[in-house]
Amino acid sequence: MNVMVAGGAGYIGSHAVKMLLEAGHSVVAVDNLCRGHRQAVHPKAAFHQADLADTMEMAALLVRYEVQCVMHFSALTYVGESVTDPLAYYDNNTAGAISLLKAMHSEGVQRLVFSSTCATYGEPEGVPIVETMRQSPISPYGWSKYFVERILLDYAASNPDFAFVAPRYFNVAGAASDGSIGEDHRPETHLIPVILQTLLGQREKVTVFGTDYPTPDGTCIRDYIHVEDLCEAHIVAMNALRPGDARFYNLGIGRGYSVREVIESVERVTGCKVPVEYGPRRPGDPAALFANAQKIREELGWKARHTEIDDVVATAWKWFKEHPQGYGH
Repeated sequence: MNVMVAGGAGYIGSHAVKMLLEAGHSVVAVDNLCRGHRQAVHPKAAFHQADLADTMEMAALLVRYEVQCVMHFSALTYVGESVTDPLAYYDNNTAGAISLLKAMHSEGVQRLVFSSTCATYGEPEGVPIVETMRQSPISPYGWSKYFVERILLDYAASNPDFAFVAPRYFNVAGAASDGSIGEDHRPETHLIPVILQTLLGQREKVTVFGTDYPTPDGTCIRDYIHVEDLCEAHIVAMNALRPGDARFYNLGIGRGYSVREVIESVERVTGCKVPVEYGPRRPGDPAALFANAQKIREELGWKARHTEIDDVVATAWKWFKEHPQGYGH
């Protein structure tokens, strides 16, 4: 299949490009490089530096590469930043998706895999989270993704040939198993990279926010899904799409690991002691978030392969050891 990967130079998008190529698909990666890395894009993929807001350029690329499906990862993803600069998030995440849909509509491209998020649930009614739970985001980032889900449903209702799947991610972690690409955010806020950067001397210590949560060890619990498992789920979902489909799936491993458990995992994998400072809770951090991923398993036969946190950490550590400065910027 001819696939356009929007956001193909980002953390998840670059892994999707690599895995699509390995699965025999033709890929064109599109990224404005505001936060992506050109070096992360597999050399066998075509690449264009372009912005989703440019509807005409998107349409031209869809025609040029005879695109049959779009995977859309082009999003700003910092929750805190979305609170201080909400317009940037609605402009890039929501309006950008509308621009892409306009281009797809004009050129008759009828399949979309849209990167959504568990942030659309906000403070969940309970855990594990199932797809039918109420969605009530608590950040502009979550709303920017939720609005696209709503737009997709409305567009699909008007176009019976259109098909989409919107996976809702939990915490994505790890790196390519061969160590060729990995995670390089500026700034980095994800727990596992922050811990590893501390061991590499790039940070003084790891701060644990809150030790009095109603969890077994008092720290927050999150669901960590390996980036390769995540991308495999996208490919499986893409292949399953049929006209009229409007699918939503939680993507996670179905269990959570606490902050303390992740730190202990890093210490096991690396053999190094992590310097830790304990601080107060951060506002808006739920005690536990993890997925019920039974729906995608039952409907598409997908389940995560990396369910032990040590396996996830080991791939991240391999990347960070070999690329301590990320992609060198």
